[in-house]
Amino acid sequence: MEEKLTRLNKYLSEAGYCSRRAADKLIEAGRVTINGVVPEMGTKVTETDVVEVDGKEIKGKDNAFVYLAFNKPVGIVCTTDTRVEKDNIIDFIKYPKRIFPIGRLDKPSEGLIFLTDDGDIVNKILRASNNHEKEYIVTVDKPISQTFIEHMSKGIYLEELDKTTKKCEVEKLGTHEFKIILTQGLNRQIRRMCEYLNYEVETLKRVRIMNIKLDVPVGKYREFTKTELTELTRLLEDSTKTFLSKTPPKQSRR
Repeated sequence: MEEKLTRLNKYLSEAGYCSRRAADKLIEAGRVTINGVVPEMGTKVTETDVVEVDGKEIKGKDNAFVYLAFNKPVGIVCTTDTRVEKDNIIDFIKYPKRIFPIGRLDKPSEGLIFLTDDGDIVNKILRASNNHEKEYIVTVDKPISQTFIEHMSKGIYLEELDKTTKKCEVEKLGTHEFKIILTQGLNRQIRRMCEYLNYEVETLKRVRIMNIKLDVPVGKYREFTKTELTELTRLLEDSTKTFLSKTPPKQSRR
């Protein structure tokens, strides 16, 4: 019986060490070895090979994946680098298995963020980042006008990013509070949009990502329900199809 071959980046992803994209960077940097030898990009491994990152052996996947919905407090940083950031999300949660956040939420912001050890779902969510909804509740420093709502919903050109935000759904909830649903993930997008209109964000909370809503206290987490995971997988498959249909085919070289 032939041994199963798995691409090295997929092996690290399925082992819950990191995403495939991060694995490629580790391999390119020469930090990964197979049986003590630094491999080339695209190398495949078997179940009997010894894979190490920075000299530490990475075991293959033998348990079910973990999927967490976490209510991130203000002041916590969405990074797995525990050496650099004191208030990082990994040390805060202290989960017994190695997990990593999907995407980011600014340090001054709070609310829903996913954490997992499933590298494949990370790739799918990041690839479909401009197709799935993320909902936020925001308070600002002065009364919200109808002009503000209209400008936010129609799209704003952000000079520092050289991008115009996509049209989005914006609803006024109170004198200083509004709801916004984005299908984009630009850096500090909501804060930059408000700044453009001479408003300052005072609080920003993410309350939904796709089909999963924030329903745990600040600083707490829960596992996805089976129904949530099934629906999330379906939505990601639809988003992936949309992404691929809009991606022009690579031209072959002659």
